Amino acid sequence: MTEDVPATLRPPVPLALAKAVESVPAEAALPGGSVYEPKWDGFRMCALVGAGGVSLWSRQGKDLTGYFPDLAEALADQVPPGCVLDGEAVMWTADRLDFDALQRRLVAARAGLPALVRDRPASFVAFDLLAVAGHDIREAPLSQRRELLEQLANDWEPPLNLSPTTRDRAQALTWFEELHHAGLEGLVVKGAAQSYQPVRQWVKVKRRESVDVVCGAVIGPLDRPQYIVAGLPIEGGLRIVGRSTALTAKAARELSAYLHKPHSLHPWPEVITETMLNRFSKDKGPVALTLVEPLVVEISADVAWTGNAFRHSVRYRRPRPELAVRDVQLPDR
Repeated sequence: MTEDVPATLRPPVPLALAKAVESVPAEAALPGGSVYEPKWDGFRMCALVGAGGVSLWSRQGKDLTGYFPDLAEALADQVPPGCVLDGEAVMWTADRLDFDALQRRLVAARAGLPALVRDRPASFVAFDLLAVAGHDIREAPLSQRRELLEQLANDWEPPLNLSPTTRDRAQALTWFEELHHAGLEGLVVKGAAQSYQPVRQWVKVKRRESVDVVCGAVIGPLDRPQYIVAGLPIEGGLRIVGRSTALTAKAARELSAYLHKPHSLHPWPEVITETMLNRFSKDKGPVALTLVEPLVVEISADVAWTGNAFRHSVRYRRPRPELAVRDVQLPDR
């Protein structure tokens, strides 16, 4: 008898999430002990393998099946019906994760998608199992779900992959220090005794690095800036590459002492769209900039650098007035 996806897991499936923390938790910090795994830089994806075929869903409930026919085919071939997997769709360029290449799947014209699938195949990295043999197992502890997932993945071949885990914090710290060179964002930590709940029950630790950027504008007045707008030299010009998180009162006072109106013609407009600061934002409205004489500032950024923008907000650290704007370079990632 062919099993089907349990009725309790009809799509879109609400997925477990992680809250951000600043340091890697201790081995006993989470219920049943901490289970550490890499944080993949891709599209979160829930894969439902049913009697009638495979469907792939984003965390926001968008049907991604048509964009990833290669993954749907692999899951249909290698995973028995009645299974629901939680994981990440990723794409590699050489030995580094390539989020931009992955993103192109979603914006490609229908006629051009087959060529993208052929030339730039995707991979699926599974890290949890929500159903097996038609049974909803979300109430089982992570340790049991992981054991069943490992059995299921025993004979997998690419593009299906099993995300590695460890209960050794020292090993996790080694991953944290070394895997960012491959584009992994950090670690996700889960409790071995935790059931699967659609809340922020896990924790995530992102690796962050200091980067010098050019503050070419702020949002808010010069004497009370609220955010910095960061720029970097790209294709011979100063291009907007992101925005900071909200400045603290202390940081705003410190930075304001170094902010001045532009001495000459500024390369940026006074009004931009929200998508110029965050291309994934659903807000398409205008954002007013207070243009400033370009100033080098130090920021803290995670590894999600696309080559021409920071995908996530950066954190302002300090002004660097001793550095020349012309000497600022792109992040080496």
